[in-house]
Amino acid sequence: MHEFLSPAEIEALWLSLEVAARSVLWSLPLAIIVAWLLTRTSFPGRTLFDAFVHLPLVLPPVAVGYVLLLLFGMRGPLGSWLYETFGVQLAFSTAGAALATAVMTFPLMVRAIRIALENVDRGLEAAARTLGARPVDRFATITLPLMFPGILAGAITAFSAALGEFGAVITFVSNIPGETRTLPLALYTAIQSPGGDATALRLALISFALGLGGLLLAELFARVVRRWLGR
Repeated sequence: MHEFLSPAEIEALWLSLEVAARSVLWSLPLAIIVAWLLTRTSFPGRTLFDAFVHLPLVLPPVAVGYVLLLLFGMRGPLGSWLYETFGVQLAFSTAGAALATAVMTFPLMVRAIRIALENVDRGLEAAARTLGARPVDRFATITLPLMFPGILAGAITAFSAALGEFGAVITFVSNIPGETRTLPLALYTAIQSPGGDATALRLALISFALGLGGLLLAELFARVVRRWLGR
């Protein structure tokens, strides 16, 4: 890899993997909770909440990044509070890049988990309830294993999508080498640089390979888990 990529390109690649991993780890538990609420509960404003959860799918990524900057920037209500209370700065940082990608990929995880949850046989849960199983026990031993293929597919798909996120990241955290310059931003920089065609082509091929590999892995793991569960 060192012969094929420059140190700056390797740095951008590893930073992309780190940002994608952090974004999935942060948002996966919340995605499971939200998918459960949208599938198994009924409350006033549920339709509006559903639309809000999926809003990043239809908004321009730059708009999402701008809203994050307004909220979590150093002068934003949440950003200033985090910095003054915990010394945490999200804008123009790697953590901020992870937050931006998490927001953009969150609906993908929710949709995948929600579909899996809708396909869970509620008769099994009802049978466990009649046998005295508590709600937590039913979820841990029946519902969660049956929805695990959707959780896994959603996490891998979100990870793959996070590797390619550009608009929200560059708007919220800028394009700082070694800090926020992920693979898409490095590709953009190469395209804008004189003589950067070869670098741009390499980075584009890597992005293509990572995206395709992620989608194939998501389907493969989902099939393996479904076979393991006997479905």
